[in-house]
Amino acid sequence: MVCVLGGTAIGLLYLDRYRKETTPPMEGEVELELVDVPAWVNDELKQKALTAAISDLEDLRIDENAAALVQQNIDRRFAWLDNVKVRTTHNALLIEGRWRRPMGLIKSGKRSFYVDAEQVTLDFVEMPNLSIVEITGLSAGRNIPQLGEVWEGDDLAAAITLLDRLERRDRIETTQKPLLSEINRLDMSNFDGRKNRKLPHIILYSKDNTKIMWGAKIGEWQRYLESTDEQKIAKLYSYYKEYGTLSGGVKYINLCDPQDDIPQPIDKY
Repeated sequence: MVCVLGGTAIGLLYLDRYRKETTPPMEGEVELELVDVPAWVNDELKQKALTAAISDLEDLRIDENAAALVQQNIDRRFAWLDNVKVRTTHNALLIEGRWRRPMGLIKSGKRSFYVDAEQVTLDFVEMPNLSIVEITGLSAGRNIPQLGEVWEGDDLAAAITLLDRLERRDRIETTQKPLLSEINRLDMSNFDGRKNRKLPHIILYSKDNTKIMWGAKIGEWQRYLESTDEQKIAKLYSYYKEYGTLSGGVKYINLCDPQDDIPQPIDKY
């Protein structure tokens, strides 16, 4: 009898250990983890991702079915992540994907949106650690796309292309203080000369509203006998590196005319 009772106790002990090791954790025990998150992603954005991941899921377990449901939720509800993959470990669901970095800010009435390099629409979240330029003067009458969808438009595409070129130059030349951090607004209202073909088609404005006349969209400089795109960028960054700012020094900065030198700060007076 003693041997039988002892054997039963040992058997129950191993059974309990086996159950603990093989039974998936119930909801509340499952850890959701975002992996390979870029440094620019802030806590608010991370929390929005995790909230979207478990939306409508009442019984979250660690298995392939739960991973598929979490991935589906993010695809449908969280536009900031693309190519989402959810993997399982013994105690967690790992969420990874490509984060869409906002390039431009668009305001429509009281609503604000971001667009990334692919013109995908993103909901507004405060991002004070990023240099995001407001894009104004886009053609009117187009419908605002759903979050996660592409915001169509040649003028928006030209704006994003220019911002992308400046951001890439920033990574090379201005590691401490990006030039884009001094740009407040990108005005596309005269895109392709739709208001006045004789005036600059694209204009940038610094934080103190200094006008920076860029001119034609990227790749179109030769049609209007302007400086090349690389010359424009070189002029702008040369001025920025010499004076440390784009604000307060001149009446305007003209990048269009290949014959013009960049004005000196004293020209304001």
